[in-house]
Amino acid sequence: MAKFVLYKDRNDEFRWRFKANNGQIIADSGEGYTNKSDCVNGINFVKQHSPSAPIEDLT
Repeated sequence: MAKFVLYKDRNDEFRWRFKANNGQIIADSGEGYTNKSDCVNGINFVKQHSPSAPIEDLT
């Protein structure tokens, strides 16, 4: 099952990764968060808004 992984980076900041069933990283937070709750809010934002996100085709 795909899952979000929350972890601390080298700078002791919180980050998240979204991993596919095969363990490959599909997406990441792109930034570190000082507060764990802010990182969790980032995960929840992606969960809430990704189903309706449009595809922008730049080809």
